[in-house]
Amino acid sequence: MDLPTIPLPEFSPGWVWLVGAGPGDPALLTLAAVHALQSADAVVYDALVDRRILALANENAEQIYAGKRGGRPSRKQPDISARLVQLARAGHRVLRLKGGDPFVFGRGGEEALALVAAGVPFRIVPGITAAIGGLAYAGIPVTHRDINTAVTFVTGHNITGDVPDDLDWPALARGAPVLVFYMALKHLDEITTRLIDSGRDANEPAAIVASATTSEQQVIETTLGAAAKCAEEVSPPALFVVGEVVRLRAGLDWLGALSGRVLDADPLGLSDARDAG
Repeated sequence: MDLPTIPLPEFSPGWVWLVGAGPGDPALLTLAAVHALQSADAVVYDALVDRRILALANENAEQIYAGKRGGRPSRKQPDISARLVQLARAGHRVLRLKGGDPFVFGRGGEEALALVAAGVPFRIVPGITAAIGGLAYAGIPVTHRDINTAVTFVTGHNITGDVPDDLDWPALARGAPVLVFYMALKHLDEITTRLIDSGRDANEPAAIVASATTSEQQVIETTLGAAAKCAEEVSPPALFVVGEVVRLRAGLDWLGALSGRVLDADPLGLSDARDAG
């Protein structure tokens, strides 16, 4: 069957595209991201971008490693922004390839503002952020109508690498039934302690999802109180999710089902209650 032609924007010389590469699995790239890879003259990429994604780039494109991995040495943000400006002013089609989505804890806003200040035209190409794609691959939905009507995304560290000190932890603990933390492993003991001290139940379901959507994906189901101890078994990158939605994994672990796991059609035990109603 012939597929319809999808119009894609022209990637012009002197432009910078800030593109989300998604959480890891190359199959989750958008069409616009693939188009950018095949059109770019220079690809400035982060540490978490899968090598198979880079293999899709124009074979003549210069590939420039920019680091940017939490807790590890990496290039300074002003240096990366300056490099983007330099490449664009040289007339290159510059692809800034970032894990997840550029505007979700990805510093895409900082880089885009640097381009604005330099008078460099740019385009933003969204990607699937880890909290959506990674938890979906773990069989944990961020929302479910029987559990929550709100979800909060939180970074596990601030610009200095410490636990965010500008958060209202009691309000955060009360504010949403589901919390998803990015880059939280290093400080998970302090994070879980602050949530419990702020009123969150230590026995609430929680999960750690490491290397989400990749062949090394690891999912640990635990509780808020026990999560910090469990974190010793995994390495970053990892997501940390708190909330009753974690219980749904018993019915929605579709990757586990491929390996023989028997799924529970009623993981929340709601069938009897609905029948009684």
